[in-house]
Amino acid sequence: MKKPNIILLMCDQFRGDCLSFNGHPDVKTPYLDTLATTGINFDNAYSACPSCIPARVALFTGKSQKNHGRVGYEDGIPWNYDHMLAEELSNNGYQTQCIGKMHVDPPRLSCGFNNIKLHDGYLAHYRSNLIPHYQHQEVTDDYLYYLKDKEGQTADFNVTGPECNSWITHPWIYEEKLHPTNWVVDESIRFLKTRDRTKPFFLMSSFVRPHQPFDAPKSYFDMYKDKSLREPASGDWVDPSLTEKYGSIKDSIYGCKDKDLRHEAMCGYYACITHVDHQIGRLITSLIEDGTYDDSIILFLSDHGELLFDNNLYRKAFPYEGSTHIPLIIHVGDNIKHKAPFRSDTLVELRDIMPTILDFAGIKIPKGVDGFSLVPEICGDKKNHRDYLHGEHSFHSSLSNHYIVTKSDKFIWYSEKNEEQYFNLKDDPREEYNLINNKLYKERIDYLRNCLIKELLDREEGYTDGFTLKTGCNPVNTLSHIL
Repeated sequence: MKKPNIILLMCDQFRGDCLSFNGHPDVKTPYLDTLATTGINFDNAYSACPSCIPARVALFTGKSQKNHGRVGYEDGIPWNYDHMLAEELSNNGYQTQCIGKMHVDPPRLSCGFNNIKLHDGYLAHYRSNLIPHYQHQEVTDDYLYYLKDKEGQTADFNVTGPECNSWITHPWIYEEKLHPTNWVVDESIRFLKTRDRTKPFFLMSSFVRPHQPFDAPKSYFDMYKDKSLREPASGDWVDPSLTEKYGSIKDSIYGCKDKDLRHEAMCGYYACITHVDHQIGRLITSLIEDGTYDDSIILFLSDHGELLFDNNLYRKAFPYEGSTHIPLIIHVGDNIKHKAPFRSDTLVELRDIMPTILDFAGIKIPKGVDGFSLVPEICGDKKNHRDYLHGEHSFHSSLSNHYIVTKSDKFIWYSEKNEEQYFNLKDDPREEYNLINNKLYKERIDYLRNCLIKELLDREEGYTDGFTLKTGCNPVNTLSHIL
């Protein structure tokens, strides 16, 4: 039986609700809407540990954060895992190629890909003079070589001005065709034309955008800059003093207190999304022209979302929907047996992508994978299931958050403050009403809290004694079994 080609389209920091298909009132995503309309849209897809590195480890290994060990953001920790997605595909007859962002350590680690064209975006750790020169982005980043070749040795992908985590915006200053979003698609199309046609292929086209900097070409900014945009969520639990205190800092996690700059940032974020969407359209057209579209499986997802000032918060890592809820679309070519297009309410996490892809490819799923395959649901009458998902993120040695999410609600616990929140997502999808003290939900809250206690039992940080959640713990970004 002929094995399908697999194309993984991955964005960085793309919110789960930022698709026109999912009802967003402002952002326009016509090509992704087409993919969703003709494929399967997973309405309850999540990133359990919502920042770049732990999310990508989950994607590549199929493991939960407890087992892959990355429970916060920490650069410079080597990736040592007994199996990774591309490695399994390469070892079973696939030609494998990654183009764009990897964000692994060391930065040119292949993770099993036959070949990599790397662009990680601006990573401060790998621009430092404290690391070996061979790991510096000036050496490792293929896109930077390309840009310098086109624009001279002083060219860099940060010269437009906006910083890589900030709400500052400015349109791309070079020609539109030189933008890294375009480069990922240019190189992906080049791979399609020059690949080994005796093998099935796995292509991962990995975009840095819509992660900051918000620097889409000017024509995309123009689509949004004069529009009246939906205001960010504003919950009854929000402390405005934090934004007042920190909201003049360019990359504050507590947002921005200048209304005009907030509007510009939202325009910039949506502009980056529509730009990515149009470039994905180019890649899909090339698949059709190549004759491989109907023999391929296309997955679109992101590593995590962007809070975008919802409830006075910005960036990611917090346990709220803007940060944790991601898009997931799977399109199966007409020549591959599958059900008609549908929307799924299955609770899905990034750890499920590896077993799903390997299942489509007819490859045995390795031991130690915590995720489950979505193929039984996509191609048959069976359906894998989870009642709830445990997510978390550590910030540094004293801060961590945890959440238990289901299809209809969410329980949150901040370990350092012993602060709890509860949201009825079915009635309050933007998490504006904290119902933790509402007696009508006490039994449900107790159940979800006990789920979290069960998940955290025997964790090295000491989050629970098996009966209650404990404060005064010692959060870490990386669990000791990985170190």
